[in-house]
Amino acid sequence: NRAIEKKIIEINTIYLRDFSDDSNLRIDDKSYGGGPGMVMRYKPVEDALKSIKRKSYVIYLSPHGSKLDQHKISELTKAQNLTFLCGRYEGYDQRVVDDLVDEQISLGDYVISGGELPSLILLEGITRLLPNVANDLDSILNDSFTDNLLDYPHYTRPESINGHEVPDVLLSGNHNEIAKWRRKQSLGITWKNRPDLLKNVKLSIEDDKLLKEYKKIKKRQKKSNLHQVKKMGLVDKHGKPL
Repeated sequence: NRAIEKKIIEINTIYLRDFSDDSNLRIDDKSYGGGPGMVMRYKPVEDALKSIKRKSYVIYLSPHGSKLDQHKISELTKAQNLTFLCGRYEGYDQRVVDDLVDEQISLGDYVISGGELPSLILLEGITRLLPNVANDLDSILNDSFTDNLLDYPHYTRPESINGHEVPDVLLSGNHNEIAKWRRKQSLGITWKNRPDLLKNVKLSIEDDKLLKEYKKIKKRQKKSNLHQVKKMGLVDKHGKPL
């Protein structure tokens, strides 16, 4: 809302049925060669795109596209005008993709009913990176995936909840140590949850040291947890946790 109110972005919705040449306003038809589902026709899409006065970069939200990541979102902030083409049914006539689409983008390896939600997600991702949209730009710049790493953990008051404490380093006031802890957590969490991302990260000597420390701590914690489980008898005959 802030981006629209400040006139940083302008959003226009185009209803494809307004460009149908069918008396029943249909914009789809059966697929050549047979098979289930309907295919969105070429002409309504062509006419709808022609109705856009400004030259625009056309993105088709499709499972066939390259998978969306933070780098792509950042890249798209440079575009002056974007048009998101939302699919339905079996998608569009292939000639729409070949002739009218500049790029296909996928949100991931799954399928939903249409491209409307993916287009909103893409819009949100782009808008939040634009100048004067976010209240705290530093928060945006330190988000997960910004440098191919997941974000470090965040804590707020109170300091203790059900025996779970805020890490001492965050209460120390030592900004160098806090920065080091956050970097270590970011590297470690990425290694643990998304090791594929680390392939695209050039680790410094300090990064390598911090990651080794994180792994060592997690290994000790795992041993300690297993010991507690064994003391409670929560293991099978092979000594593995139930």
